[in-house]
Amino acid sequence: MSQDSKVKTTESSPPTPSKARKSLPVLDPSGDCYYWWLNTMVFPVMYNLIIVICRACFPDLQHGYLVAWLVLDYTSDLLYLLDIVVHFHTGFLEQGILVEDKGRIASRYVRTWSFVLDLASLLPTDAAYASLGPHTPTLRLNRFLRAPRLFEAFDRTETRTAYPNAFRIAKLMLYIFVVIHWNSCLYFALSRYLGLGRDVWVYPDPARPGFERLLRQYLYSFYFSTLILTTVGDTPPPAREEECLFMVGDFLLAVMGFATIMGSMSSVIYNMNTADAAFYPDHALVKKYMKLHRVNRRLERRVIDWYQHLQINKKMANEVAILQHLPERLRAEVAVSVHLSTLRRVQIFQNCEASLLEELVLKLQPQTYSPGEYVCRKGDVGREMYIIREGQLAVVADDGVTQYAMLGAGLYFGEISIINIKGNMSGNRRTANIKSLGYSDLFCLSKEDLREVLSEYPQAQAVMEEKGREILLKLNKLDVNAEAAEIALQEATEARLRGLDQQLDDLQTKFARLLAELESSALKIAYRIERLEWQTREWPVPEELAEADDEGEPGEGTSKDGEGTAGWEGFPGPE
Repeated sequence: MSQDSKVKTTESSPPTPSKARKSLPVLDPSGDCYYWWLNTMVFPVMYNLIIVICRACFPDLQHGYLVAWLVLDYTSDLLYLLDIVVHFHTGFLEQGILVEDKGRIASRYVRTWSFVLDLASLLPTDAAYASLGPHTPTLRLNRFLRAPRLFEAFDRTETRTAYPNAFRIAKLMLYIFVVIHWNSCLYFALSRYLGLGRDVWVYPDPARPGFERLLRQYLYSFYFSTLILTTVGDTPPPAREEECLFMVGDFLLAVMGFATIMGSMSSVIYNMNTADAAFYPDHALVKKYMKLHRVNRRLERRVIDWYQHLQINKKMANEVAILQHLPERLRAEVAVSVHLSTLRRVQIFQNCEASLLEELVLKLQPQTYSPGEYVCRKGDVGREMYIIREGQLAVVADDGVTQYAMLGAGLYFGEISIINIKGNMSGNRRTANIKSLGYSDLFCLSKEDLREVLSEYPQAQAVMEEKGREILLKLNKLDVNAEAAEIALQEATEARLRGLDQQLDDLQTKFARLLAELESSALKIAYRIERLEWQTREWPVPEELAEADDEGEPGEGTSKDGEGTAGWEGFPGPE
């Protein structure tokens, strides 16, 4: 092979994967990477919103740190530019599926107002520095157009944080600070325009000792703006038209700000109260009920202590109502992550299939018992089983003092009573007194809920019944003869039911045959009647009837209209 052909072959060969340029991945708008990028964009946006206006109104601040401002300005511009790149690599949902086609993403982005604002915020207005000089930061006011990214970052953080109400209050305080900051900058700029120290309303003359310092200028302006916007304290009266207009505008802004603050704080307080009501039961209604019916003070004290225990220790009594708005599958996953380990401690539920345990987890009802309260008493009908989540319980005698055994976290009782096991000598009655020594948290699983779940899992039901028999055998509470008798009786009953079903099928078959024969006989009779009608039409008409028809007199065989109706006796009249 010649040298030229080798060169051509080398040039035409595709690049190896290791040398191929890697493109940026597509970001999920609900993912962590996009969320942290939004938080990163908070800093350049806040820098432009706070610092640029301050540099424009306080010349000493602009002149004293020019190099630092230029570095920070172009660093924020770089982040603005990267933000546009991120927009071109952020997917969107279409019919619930993330679109990762960069062509479609770019086409969708450039048709939105967000792209227009992002592009306008990066216009090179700094080029005017060449003619106006570098001390004109007002040329960067177009950077404020990127403020929607700040609001988007705050919204995402509010949905992700574990303390949304505290974040709302912090966000409100930040907005108040920005408004007062802007107002203080505008106040100082107006004072410079009218003349520093010209009257008592404007900023004092910098020639006075202490008022020439930059920090004093800003703090005085901020303090003055706070007085105006909060309408707290006395402010010097305006002396000129510009000052009056500024005060009127600030008063209107203060009214709107006050309404906004009150509305936001009311919303936060309402959300907090709503969250408390959702997590903890309302004790005010119960207290009013007990007071109305004059419940004794000792019992009322126990009820109040129970409510207080729930609220102090952050315990929830209505988990089902809290998770009710989640989709069923997601609700099951949340419940499984919280309670599945507790359910697996129960011996009869071990080695059960995962889908059965997931449905059982949704049926668990949390219950909290006070000190000295009985969970169940001997002889009670067992309609539920209990799993101890936290606390200590005791198996006590009928006197309520003598303790036979202690039950702690992870143990369970009452599981046999919710499964109908043949030969169970204790039946569905409780065989012991269970008393709570302190505050105890239990999970309750009712017999109805278990039966509803097991109706869809017959194999699991058989396995659980077998485990229940093993437990009863170890406890010597399973009557094998009674179990065999019940099984024989059940088999005999099933055999009778099968016989009745067979007889019912035979009766249905015979009834169907009779119906078929009846329909066949009816068809045959109808056919014979029709054939007889056709035959009688060909019979000759009697002479007497024909003469009566010629005379036109209504007679026995004619109607008043002259038409034959009955005909001769035994013969149908002509049609």
